[in-house]
Amino acid sequence: MDYSRFKMPDFNAIPRRDYLLAVTSGILLALSFPKPGIAIFAWLAFVPLFLALGKKSPRKAFRLGFACGLTAYGGILYWINIVMTTYGKLPFLVSFCLYLLLAAYLAFYIGIIAYLVRRGEERGISPLFSFPFLWVGFELIRAVILTGFPWASLGHSQYRTLPLIQIADVTGVYGLSFLIAMANVVLYRIVKGVVRKKQAAYPTKSASALFILMALTLGYGFYRLNSVDHGEPVKVVLVQGNIPQDVKWDPAFQEATVGIYEKLSRKACTTGGNLVIWPESALPFYFQSEEKYAARVKALASELKSCLVVGSPAYEKEGERIRYLNSAFLLAPSGDVLGRSDKMHLVPFGEYVPLQKLLPFVNKLVAGIGEFSSGTKITPLNTGKGEIGVLICFEGIFPELAREYVRAGSRLLVNITNDAWFGKSSAPHQHLSMTVFRAVENRVPLVRAANTGISSIIDSKGHIRGMTPLFEEAFLTGEVRYGEGNTIYNRYGDFFAGFCLLLSVGIVVQIFRKNGKREK
Repeated sequence: MDYSRFKMPDFNAIPRRDYLLAVTSGILLALSFPKPGIAIFAWLAFVPLFLALGKKSPRKAFRLGFACGLTAYGGILYWINIVMTTYGKLPFLVSFCLYLLLAAYLAFYIGIIAYLVRRGEERGISPLFSFPFLWVGFELIRAVILTGFPWASLGHSQYRTLPLIQIADVTGVYGLSFLIAMANVVLYRIVKGVVRKKQAAYPTKSASALFILMALTLGYGFYRLNSVDHGEPVKVVLVQGNIPQDVKWDPAFQEATVGIYEKLSRKACTTGGNLVIWPESALPFYFQSEEKYAARVKALASELKSCLVVGSPAYEKEGERIRYLNSAFLLAPSGDVLGRSDKMHLVPFGEYVPLQKLLPFVNKLVAGIGEFSSGTKITPLNTGKGEIGVLICFEGIFPELAREYVRAGSRLLVNITNDAWFGKSSAPHQHLSMTVFRAVENRVPLVRAANTGISSIIDSKGHIRGMTPLFEEAFLTGEVRYGEGNTIYNRYGDFFAGFCLLLSVGIVVQIFRKNGKREK
């Protein structure tokens, strides 16, 4: 007798259609970031996910949210495989597993948010309230926990939309993330009323609230865009050496490296320049002790009659111990060394191995000089006309570091980086998009010199005034004005995101309090 026809139905199964909707949300979210950077997609990315969630149980909501997040971050961070296979020399299978692990970690946040939104609905808490606050709250957690990884926060997708991003000098990028999250819920309610068989009330109140917030944000944005910068002008020269990653640390290539930077700097400074900037580790040797090449670099600064920022590894002796640092040196027009700024936030597995005593078999993924140590203090560099704060490599994605440099007196932010290990992927464009917010948050210009690109000049309003192509020898010149460095965000930091996190905790307490409805 065939008992299969008496098989009980799987009440925990999620229809394929709903998974497709969740994946569609992930695809839209990924496409909103560079490249291709279709910013408008962020404003509707979560609508398919909300349609899939419907009245599902919180557990099913988690699974759908996780599927959305895995798709989104899998698309955004695909370039990690280039880093690990090309430069880390890992087998593709190992690289792919680690890449999926990172994407799954980030997707977990979206899964938890979807779970909490549905639990909140069961407790009578509208997604219009819960989703924006939860989203921003978890973005802040992601930016801090496990050394922090605020890569591709929702608001970063709008880096080209200048009237909207001006609000960052008050709320940071999180204010824009909040608006986008809220807009998704409002749009979902409108779409729900159209596609559902049962007639749904038009979300008049929520749409009105969104309209008012958008109007205030845009009004403030146009006001800031029309303001005039009065700071001291400085002509900057950004030099992009395009040194291949596979020879960058080869001692035999040191002569050629210095020669390339000398040639490009002289060519760029034919009309003069107040501040010449070379990328991270432009000098692949110890500037402190390599007298032959150090003398040439100092002579070049004197020849160009400009201040010169050069990236180079450094070292400090502490008794018997030597600390290796990823640093930037500032040279005066006389050739004298005016100061050194050390990298504070190192790249895990790139510049050091976390928990190395527990993981002795794990090596750094990126070649370089030894195991780096973090700098001990924020050190602005004084050019004589103003102080600059140097953000090295991915330090540009951390708003708290830029804020500390500006609070310490910097009126120009300089991001020196080597994005060669990203290859010709979306990563250099994503990296650039996040540094735009550092300028707006603090109302100071930010200039970035990248070994293989993208080198760029960004004014205090977030307008990208110039960009170089990827993987070409190039230089970029332009004039910026030292910024004011006096903003609400600079004074109070992530108070808005902290408020959202506090409300998120309140939401969680409310939905898990006793006598709540049991999860289905």
